[in-house]
Amino acid sequence: MDLAQITVWAAFLAGFISFISPCTLPLFPVYLSYITGISVKELQTNHKSQKVRKQLMIHSFFFLLGVSSIFFALGFGATFFGQWLEDMIIGRNGNLIQQLAGIFIVVMGLFVSGIIQFDWLMKDRRFNVGKKPAGFVGTTFAGMGFAAGWTPCIGPIFASILMLAASNPQEGLLYTLFYILGFTLPFFVLTFFIGSTRFIVKYSQPIMKIGGAIMILMGILLFTGKMTDISIFILRLIEGTWLENLG
Repeated sequence: MDLAQITVWAAFLAGFISFISPCTLPLFPVYLSYITGISVKELQTNHKSQKVRKQLMIHSFFFLLGVSSIFFALGFGATFFGQWLEDMIIGRNGNLIQQLAGIFIVVMGLFVSGIIQFDWLMKDRRFNVGKKPAGFVGTTFAGMGFAAGWTPCIGPIFASILMLAASNPQEGLLYTLFYILGFTLPFFVLTFFIGSTRFIVKYSQPIMKIGGAIMILMGILLFTGKMTDISIFILRLIEGTWLENLG
């Protein structure tokens, strides 16, 4: 396991935390109602109906397609910008981008965990559409509008992933892809098991705090350049355990 492998799984975890955050998961039935046109009450009572479930799954797929397209485009932009910046300053200070990304991720981790607050980050910024355009194309555009907006929970986490992508352009798109997978896979799975969301909502706040702590740790390791040392330690630990099992 190398540095890139550790970081991509951290990106996946970031996507998962973004989905189960208080800004997303409690409103999950509302999002499904909006993209399908089925009332929340009907979703709660008839979600096991084969017809309703099929409609939920198809619309969720197109909604997540729209979400992923925006996330990936932003990740591509951050990666490109990071590569350009790296080419400009690599001869003078190759660690500058990494250190700036580390500071940013620590600050966002403090915000996500609730230790510090910024009023301007607490405001939702979204494209408000009174009525979704009909069909799967409309659902895709709804997903794009969701991803292009800002919420106090998702915004800081994804912004940290973008900074991570900019700090390591060679793996930037991979980080973005794993963040997308971390967000979309639980969304899609819980669409099928929509009745299970209440249990997860109960623990969303503690999970956000744990996620914030992990972001702080990742930021510190990135700033100090210790990420590589950690990956070497984990690799040796795994190899040692593997050899012990063989013996």
